[in-house]
Parts: sequence; C-alpha cells; structure tokens
Amino acid sequence: MSRIAGRFARYEPRLRAGRLVLGLLSDLPRKNCWTIAEWAGETSPHGMQHLLCRAVWDADAVRDDVREYVVEHLHDEAAVLVVDETGDVKKGTHTVAVQRQYTGTAGGRRRTTRRRKTR
Repeated sequence: MSRIAGRFARYEPRLRAGRLVLGLLSDLPRKNCWTIAEWAGETSPHGMQHLLCRAVWDADAVRDDVREYVVEHLHDEAAVLVVDETGDVKKGTHTVAVQRQYTGTAGGRRRTTRRRKTR
C-alpha cells in the first residue's frame, strides 16, 4: 500500500483500498462489496462501493504501480501474462436485471446480470 498510497486524494479511500485488496486476497468463498465489507468490519457495502464508483483516485497510476511491483518481484524474461476476463454465471431465473449474455468461460450464453440504465 505504501507504493500506491499517494494515488488517493483522501485518507479514507486509501485505508479502504487496503482493506479491499486484503479482502480480495482472503479465503472468502464469495467476493463482492458486501462480503468484503463485512470481512473488513464495516456495517454495509456503501464504503467499498463508493471507493470503486465515486472516490477520487488515479486508477491508471495504481495499475502502473502494481505492474512495476510485479515486474520487480516476478521478473522473468520467459514470462507470459495471460488475462482471463472471467464472468460469473447467475443461477437464478427470477433475479432482477437478469438477461442472456455471453460468458466465454461458461461455454456460451448464460444468464448474467446487467447494469440498469439510470435516468
């Protein structure tokens, strides 16, 4: 966190980002704003959601800082980065905002949630 701390405009999002990363690295069976917030001792997911949606921080600079960290610690001339944008398959058919959507890792079209448009 010391490497990326300066990328956050305020102290609170910086602290919450640290807890978010630790939550993502934890052994939680499901990782979303609710479960990570509860794991971090918060009473609701609103702070985590604020961090991801509205807080002021330089996401591109954080990405670059994390890349530098990885290169420093895992540097290998033969290394290859594989990016897998995995989607979560939704199990229910009565969930709000569920529609058919492609998720390649699930082998075709499956029901997934979509973001609602706000007016």
